Amino acid sequence: MNKPTSALTLHVDLGDRSYPIFIGQSLLAEPELVARHVTGRRAAIVTNTTVGPLYLDKLKALLQAAGKQVTTVVLPDGEEEKNWASLMQVFDTLLAEKCDRKTTMIALGGGVIGDLTGFAAASYMRGVPFIQVPTTLLSQVDSSVGGKTGINHPLGKNMIGAFYQPQAVIADTTTLDTLPDRELSAGLAEVIKHGAIIDPAFFDWIEANINQLLARDPAALAYAIQRSCEIKADVVRQDEREGGLRAILNFGHTFGHAIEAGLGYGEWLHGEAVGCGMVMAADLSYRLGFIGAATSERMKSLVKAARLPVVAPDLGRDCWLDLMEVDKKNEGGQIKFILLKPLGASVIMPVPQDALLATLEACIR
Repeated sequence: MNKPTSALTLHVDLGDRSYPIFIGQSLLAEPELVARHVTGRRAAIVTNTTVGPLYLDKLKALLQAAGKQVTTVVLPDGEEEKNWASLMQVFDTLLAEKCDRKTTMIALGGGVIGDLTGFAAASYMRGVPFIQVPTTLLSQVDSSVGGKTGINHPLGKNMIGAFYQPQAVIADTTTLDTLPDRELSAGLAEVIKHGAIIDPAFFDWIEANINQLLARDPAALAYAIQRSCEIKADVVRQDEREGGLRAILNFGHTFGHAIEAGLGYGEWLHGEAVGCGMVMAADLSYRLGFIGAATSERMKSLVKAARLPVVAPDLGRDCWLDLMEVDKKNEGGQIKFILLKPLGASVIMPVPQDALLATLEACIR
């Protein structure tokens, strides 16, 4: 076992809902780090069939050594499992095991497990504490931070859920050693997003270090996770419930969510859909005169360098429009997009249909 190392600690400042984010190697080997955030006697770990065999026994033993009674739920893996049936499976176990309202739920896995467990925690007995233990790059840099929880519906992604903040986020970067290359690339989409909408210097850094990130250089990954969490924590601090500013974190997601729903959840990874969606959003930004052709091409080149798709699937014009109309940002039937204006800044707005159709035609294979 790797020797535990001291963690970098960031804070999400939300008053009485504030919480720490711990980032570092071998954090799951530190006996006190997880246990001290389980204030009650019981813990319920939710994981999946991929992550469970790797880390569930270690986490369970750590909690039991701290005197905690541990219940476990192992769900099937995949975005297509982020659904009502999986949520009911969690509730079935919690009720069968007589878990009380002081039970701390622990999400051990990627974004699907984190979102679903958080929603279960927000709902069970009208709210029990939970901890995020993200094990994918995408969840460490994005979905574990900010309190967005939920499940998918066949007609729309993440349309059923709640804002519910965790007690802590514990990002053990050693778990990335077992992450498949495709999942690593999917996580890089959200890293690129943070640079594109907020921090152009970070975008420059990603361009310069994309090969090191793909090679899993520990220092490069640690910085990418740290800066992404800093950016997201600051946005969430200013707009916890997505009343305005926070919606910029959905850059690329209006197109991306349509891809996921149109192809069927799980066909493309979330990060793959977001990567392609950012290319499309950059193209649309260019067509509206918000960025130059060179900036749009930079986005496409970086997404491609991250080994993510840059050509969108042909869902059919009407299907594209229907799916994009099912989006939480939309108002009064108008599709709203997050666009670059310029790189490192963004705007949220409806767009002329002729520009949108031109982007669809240009970006679809």
